[in-house]
Amino acid sequence: MKLRSLALGTLLALGLPATAFAAPAPAPTPTPAQATTIQQIRNATVKISYADTVLLVDPMLAAKGAYPGFPDTYRSELRNPLVELPFDVAQVLDGVDAVLLTHTHLDHWDVAAQAAIPKQMPMFVQHQADADLLRGQGFKDVRILPAQASFGGVSISRVGAQHGSAAMFAVEPLATLLGSVMGLVFEKPGQPTIYLAGDTVWNGQVQQAIARYRPEVIVLNTGDARVKGFDTGIIMGTEDTARVHALAPAARIVAVHMDAVNHMTVSRADLRRYVTEKAIQDSVLIPEDGQTLTFAGSAE
Repeated sequence: MKLRSLALGTLLALGLPATAFAAPAPAPTPTPAQATTIQQIRNATVKISYADTVLLVDPMLAAKGAYPGFPDTYRSELRNPLVELPFDVAQVLDGVDAVLLTHTHLDHWDVAAQAAIPKQMPMFVQHQADADLLRGQGFKDVRILPAQASFGGVSISRVGAQHGSAAMFAVEPLATLLGSVMGLVFEKPGQPTIYLAGDTVWNGQVQQAIARYRPEVIVLNTGDARVKGFDTGIIMGTEDTARVHALAPAARIVAVHMDAVNHMTVSRADLRRYVTEKAIQDSVLIPEDGQTLTFAGSAE
């Protein structure tokens, strides 16, 4: 829902001059019931809170260096994750009402998350194969997300995404390894609409999601992950951030999925330099691990 101010219109309707306000009143501080927050945990793991409904997306919860680097990718000699969690796993899971997986690659759903998340937790996945995988891991409440569902008063819609270029999907076994993914749109009356694009390249599906839902907040995976043998990434990067901003100039972009796994080629420092050069730094938020961003809803 779009944010707006009715103060000036109210004055004019009453026949009062606009100068009746000597100075604009400061915007009220959002109360917990009004505020929406996004907490960057690490990598692509984010915690979205719509007031009292808390959703955890794509948890990778292992300790630093727990896994080998992804083979045949950029810097595959490094071990993942590259950095520790900003706080312990119990704090990550504190208050979480449901978990959503855009897909089940290791950097979005790892062994540590499988062990730590309660088996009765509601789990939303994209298709039957992922549902079967989670049920085989012992999870009891696994839900295949339809085109649109509701949870805790939050509308959750699935949107298209493509984890790599068309050229990559023409090559086996790479196409199978990349697999299918989904993006997510979160909506709640009186709160900002959030579009979480997921592991996708810039394509028509991203453009359609932005045009359809007109999100106030867009979460982008901007690390520009690379596999060997291709000169384009399997997720978005710096230039894609500018493309999204050009299409949705009023939206706040939250850039994540950097600095935590071996195959990312764009760091937070790289993206900060880029958005400053393009003069879009006020629209692009680049949170550190553990940082929480707050977005106010409407006054209704």
